[in-house]
Amino acid sequence: MNLLCIDVGNTETKLGAFDASGAMIGTWRVTTARRRTADEYGVLFAAFFSAARFPVDQIAAIIVSSVVPVVDRPLAEGCKKYFGVRATFFSAAKQDTMVVRTDRPREVGSDLIAAAIGAVDFVGTPAIAINFGTATTFGAIDRDGAYVGVAIATGLQVALDALAGRTAKLPQVSLVAPESAIGRDTVSAIQAGLIFGAVGQTTELVRRFRAILGEDARVIASGGLAPVVARECPAIERVEPHLVLHGLRIDYLRSRPS
Repeated sequence: MNLLCIDVGNTETKLGAFDASGAMIGTWRVTTARRRTADEYGVLFAAFFSAARFPVDQIAAIIVSSVVPVVDRPLAEGCKKYFGVRATFFSAAKQDTMVVRTDRPREVGSDLIAAAIGAVDFVGTPAIAINFGTATTFGAIDRDGAYVGVAIATGLQVALDALAGRTAKLPQVSLVAPESAIGRDTVSAIQAGLIFGAVGQTTELVRRFRAILGEDARVIASGGLAPVVARECPAIERVEPHLVLHGLRIDYLRSRPS
């Protein structure tokens, strides 16, 4: 039987299906829409699964990490109505896979903890789990395997959108690294500032994190833009695009071993 993990982010919702061996057998992405109904979720997901020839009737459990509370109820209702499975919602407060040593542990985002759990499984401890998403986050896991805090910066796409919103006649810009750090036109200048700026930000935060966690802290990155930054940033040792989904799977198995 299969496990379906869902990561509801501010911009995108990611789905990942795992078989009994723990192998990921399918992934899907959909825009996070705050007004989507239960029926829309059910029909949309069913269409994805049908196109991928994924056996919906073999879904034994669904676990969800959500940072958009308004979608939780319709999403849960859609899972129950169309797949006959009651979704379990993962949160920092309810999980016991990872100790959270922050000032307000219950307030830590579920995606941050799920990613940290996945990071420890992939690279061990201490570790730094970076996500290049709507925000760029740097999660810190100490040598004991506890989550001890995070640094949060503006995401690359958000920065580009903000620049476009305040700049007249800004051309279409793809977030890729240009040939040189010195832009010779508007597009390459913006690419240089954003991509190489992210590299510098990452390098410096990793340096400061390692000064606290230990110089042997491993660095793992996820998110759609992780490969773009990682190609230019030696500080990033490994890229795992579905870190949150893997963390959800690990927590589910450890808390429900049967």
